[in-house]
Amino acid sequence: MTDLDRALVSLRADMNDDAAKSAYYDLFLNATFFVPTLTAEQAREMAPEAAEAGEALPLVVTADGQDYLMLFDSEARMRDWTKGVSPFAEVPGHVLATMSSPPLHWALNVGAEHSKQFFPDEIAWLRAVVEQCQAADAPDQEGRQASP
Repeated sequence: MTDLDRALVSLRADMNDDAAKSAYYDLFLNATFFVPTLTAEQAREMAPEAAEAGEALPLVVTADGQDYLMLFDSEARMRDWTKGVSPFAEVPGHVLATMSSPPLHWALNVGAEHSKQFFPDEIAWLRAVVEQCQAADAPDQEGRQASP
């Protein structure tokens, strides 16, 4: 069981516990995730311009009419889900939050005991949290850190 799994168990025990929410989302935003990507051949078929530029295109799975970005908190979990070798990118949680937009959902650790689905509103909230933190850390016009 990973730290993220333990935090998810605590969160699910009491969804109204602000400390559990904070702990889970803080871990998520500061973790690095394994994101399966399309093979070069698949990328050339689906997005030739991006493939030509050498961009890694994430695997997005459609289920029940929704698009899901697949995320795993360990390479082993990703390999279990992909059934072996698959290209992937390692992406920090805070970067995922800033790069994702509705109507995309996230599916974390599919196939593992402690999986989680993230909904567009939840992802938008995470994006706002990251942007707020980035704004607080940005120096002002005179090079000073913004005060909290």
